[in-house]
Amino acid sequence: MGHGATVSTLPDVAGFEEPVSRPERKRRTRQALLDAALELLADRGFASLSLREVAKRAGIVPTAFYRHFASMEELGVALVEEATRTLRAMIRSARTDRDSYGRMIEVSVRTLYEHVRAREDHFRFLTRERYSGTGPVARAIAVELKLFSSELAIDLARFGPLRQWPAEDLYVLADLIVTAMLATVVDLLEARPGDAEADARTVAVAQMRLRLILLGVPHWRPSA
Repeated sequence: MGHGATVSTLPDVAGFEEPVSRPERKRRTRQALLDAALELLADRGFASLSLREVAKRAGIVPTAFYRHFASMEELGVALVEEATRTLRAMIRSARTDRDSYGRMIEVSVRTLYEHVRAREDHFRFLTRERYSGTGPVARAIAVELKLFSSELAIDLARFGPLRQWPAEDLYVLADLIVTAMLATVVDLLEARPGDAEADARTVAVAQMRLRLILLGVPHWRPSA
């Protein structure tokens, strides 16, 4: 073997040993810490989480935690970044028809619904820490949501009726949409598990919220 990355082995499901590089082992351990934290946060706030219990759940000794994160706050911020990647993906996947509000609303709400149901742990963490958290984690969520609104504002500018709007007005509209979507996230997380009728009602209400917001667009006089 040359002078590349150090390689160890891990048994696969068939009992054979599969080479695993040191960077890959480090990536897996880091992800295990993030996953462990999310599991522990299922019904509690981030401030109550300790380094020792996260390390124990991830299967490492507490001192090894510092090879991946400088502090619990840094782990929390990494969780925020991981969770908001689904929101950013939602924006990109909703860019299907730039000439139809109706299509944008339908696709955006359906995509949001699918992301929330697929990653409930991430969204529960985000909403809980946004409304009741403090410190670096809450600030990271605020920054990510502002970035989310900024990206959405850029996307909205591609719609015909909004092309002449100034950036400030587009951002206000985007922020209203993001706020409405966060309300939908909370509604979905509070619904009874497996209640298809409740989910359908929530999706319908979410679409109505966005339609009501966009109804004002033709009547708005952009600021100078």
